[in-house]
Amino acid sequence: MTKSISPTAIMPMSASASPKPHVNWWSRIWSGLVIGFMTFFLLNVGLMIASVATNSIARSWFGTWLPDGFTFEWYASAWNEFQLGDVLLVTVEVVLAVVVLALAIGVPAAYALARRDFRGKRLLTMLFLLPLMIPPITYGIPLATLMYQMHLAGTLFGVVIANLLPALPFVILVMTPFIEQIDPNLESAARVFGASTWKMFRHVLVPLLAPGILAASLLVLVRTIAMFELTFMTAGSDTQTLVVALYYSVFAAGVRAPQSIDAMAMVYMIITLVWLLIAMRFVSPTQLVSRVREHPQGA
Repeated sequence: MTKSISPTAIMPMSASASPKPHVNWWSRIWSGLVIGFMTFFLLNVGLMIASVATNSIARSWFGTWLPDGFTFEWYASAWNEFQLGDVLLVTVEVVLAVVVLALAIGVPAAYALARRDFRGKRLLTMLFLLPLMIPPITYGIPLATLMYQMHLAGTLFGVVIANLLPALPFVILVMTPFIEQIDPNLESAARVFGASTWKMFRHVLVPLLAPGILAASLLVLVRTIAMFELTFMTAGSDTQTLVVALYYSVFAAGVRAPQSIDAMAMVYMIITLVWLLIAMRFVSPTQLVSRVREHPQGA
């Protein structure tokens, strides 16, 4: 008498008893919480910006979902009331001066750090990065005190110097990896053919460094426009940049239409946002973060 064998008995062990996929519920819950928090945060930021933008063009808005009407007269009122023409002119002068000086000092400094090995190089790199690693208010107070003693506070030159301190490390951070990627043999070949240091720098390095110079310029521009602490402590009544003028318009004594203040805030936000988007087209924020972390560890 033959004994019948069940088909399941001859199936491979892996097929008959396949394990159930393991579900990491804690990971899913944590991911859901993070996504939910970020969505809530971005939604609140978007609603606040939308509220300011709407109020800047609202005739009147009290206790209703939408304003009674819309007008752009508040932008003209803010332009005249807060003298935005003069403020924007000062902002442009400060920004251009800081960009030019930061490039003139930062590019040679980045070249020296990328090409030369000398005693104290790591310490010098650490000193260059200090304005990025500590809050501006930390060194802003003694800097402003020194400038008042030297009668530089309140002048355009003093505001430029104050904004140059945190802007210079940005140029060095951006330009150093660009210079390191250039083959030193190109410089040697230029010198063999009789090029001086200035000609080699002008005709060989500058064309190759053009993307890095542009990225550094845009980053310095955005940071200078947004720099409040150092500008606030060193600027005078005639040397206020847009962000400082916005602060005074909000907290100055007297009754001011909130629509005019919101219109001024929108002008500042649009200018900063446009330049920030342009800057992010040429440089990656992750690259800057990696450079900031790399140098302190090497020091």
